[in-house]
Amino acid sequence: MGKVISIANQKGGVGKTTTCVNLAASIGVLEKRVLIIDADPQANASSGLGFDPNDKNLSLYQVLSGSLNISDAIKKTESPNLDIIQSSIDLVGIEIELVEEKNREYKLKEKINEIKDLYDFIFIDCAPSLGLITLNALTGSDSVIIPIQCEYFALEGLGKLLNTIKSVQKIHNEELDIEGILLTMFDSRLRLSNQVVEEVKKHFGDIVFNTIIQRNIKLGEAPGFGKDIITYDVTSKGTKNYLSLANEVIKKNKDV
Repeated sequence: MGKVISIANQKGGVGKTTTCVNLAASIGVLEKRVLIIDADPQANASSGLGFDPNDKNLSLYQVLSGSLNISDAIKKTESPNLDIIQSSIDLVGIEIELVEEKNREYKLKEKINEIKDLYDFIFIDCAPSLGLITLNALTGSDSVIIPIQCEYFALEGLGKLLNTIKSVQKIHNEELDIEGILLTMFDSRLRLSNQVVEEVKKHFGDIVFNTIIQRNIKLGEAPGFGKDIITYDVTSKGTKNYLSLANEVIKKNKDV
C-alpha cells in the first residue's frame, strides 16, 4: 500500500510545487510507482508537467464532487513511473460545495483509498492556504513535507502550520506524521541563507532533511516547458538535489 505525503506550507513562494513535481519525478526515475494529486486550484503542478489547467473535464474537482471516479482522472506524464490527477480553477468552488456535507474533511481520503494500492508514493501538492482542501489533504495523508525557503521570513507562519497539523492529528488523523522540513532556495554565497539553515536545524533537529535544495535557474525554467527538472536538464544542480532528496525519502520509507 502506497504512502501518501502532502507537501504543504500556507506561505507562498517556498518551492512547494517545485518540490512536489521534482521529488515525485525523481522517485519515479528510481523505479517507484508515483502519483501526484494536484490539490491547488492554481494548478501549477499540472501545468508544470505539461497539462492544460483549463482542461476541466478530468480533474480533481470532478473527483471530489462525485461526478468522476478517481481512477478515471489519472493521467500518465512523460516522466517514468509518474502519473498525475490534475487540478483546475474549478477546484476553488469545492470548498463551498462541500461545506454542508457530512464528513467533508474525509472526501479526499475516501477517494485515495480506492487507488492507494496502485502506487508506492502519492504526493499531494497543497494550496498555499489552510482551507478545506488542504485539510482534506492532511486528513488523507500519512505524513507532511514542509518546504521552508532560506530567506529572512523563513519561519514566518510555520507555527500556524504546525498548530494546524496538531489539530488534524487530534481530530481527524492521529497517524499524521511530519516526514520532514525541507530547506529550499539556498544560496551558499549569502550569509543569511547559512544562518537560516543553522536556525532551522537548531529548532527542529532530526526532522530537517539532510538534503538542501539550492537556488538553480534550471528549476525555474523547467515548468515553462512543462517538464520536471530531470527531463529538462539531467545534469543540473536541481536534478542532483532532488535525486538526493528522493533517495533520502525512499531510505526513510524502506518498507514501502
